[in-house]
Amino acid sequence: MRFARVTLLVLSLPFLGSGGAVAAEPLRVCAAENELPYSDKDGKGFENKLAELIAGELGRPLENVWWQDPRYFVRDQLDKGLCDVVMGIDTGDARMLTSEPYYRSGYVFVYRREKGLKVEDFDSEFLHRAKQIAFMPDTPAETMLKAIGRYNDQFNYLQSLVGFKARRNQYVRYDPEKLVNEVVSGSADLAVLWAPQAARYVKEAGGKLEMRVIPDRQIRADGGKVPFHYSTSVGVRKDEQALKADVDRVLKKRAKEIQALLKVEGIPLLPLDESGPTAAHTGTKKYKG
Repeated sequence: MRFARVTLLVLSLPFLGSGGAVAAEPLRVCAAENELPYSDKDGKGFENKLAELIAGELGRPLENVWWQDPRYFVRDQLDKGLCDVVMGIDTGDARMLTSEPYYRSGYVFVYRREKGLKVEDFDSEFLHRAKQIAFMPDTPAETMLKAIGRYNDQFNYLQSLVGFKARRNQYVRYDPEKLVNEVVSGSADLAVLWAPQAARYVKEAGGKLEMRVIPDRQIRADGGKVPFHYSTSVGVRKDEQALKADVDRVLKKRAKEIQALLKVEGIPLLPLDESGPTAAHTGTKKYKG
């Protein structure tokens, strides 16, 4: 009986695909169509390259399923089976299964390179005398600027970065390239950003800027600790244990190449075994703005 089944399978193969082979299922990736430096439709993001690496190692053609609004892609695409994986998810995101983390990074201060200037944490004197501070809402940066009394006087400037668009019930994108360039041009004295968002544009500034990782767990006004370092994973649907295992295998096998990709991007990498939070601080990907 075993040989009969094998014979039946062999005889059936020519009818299952062109050239007598069964075509591999595509790896469908939930991807932002305009969220550089992560991804875009032209494949210029570092997450585009990571998706290509994973799909290639799995022997599956890559198929991007594009989204425009980060608030709904899990509900409307991943959960409905329209795509299979998501790059760049906070490790431990409760909405899905997450792979072993493939990098850990933190929020950074970005400021013009000046002799003797060193902005190390939110107690730094420069933060109190800076006129304009570029940051994104709903991030640890906002929490700490409120704690040191620098949020209210930045509100109008923050709104100017997106043309004073109303944020009620809509997604308003704060462009990290614009925020970094605000510092380059002198329009802002300082930016506080998630390092993977900022690194490419700091690098493109050609040495004009300093990018310093903020120490983890700053102290907010009520004495509570605000984490600034997070680990990043690949996400899959909760019922896709086998796919998660495949992704974990690829991440382990190609770890050196992945680290090289991230270093080329200029992202400051922290030890994966660093103690501290891994789950998301906002419940969404770090597409802020």
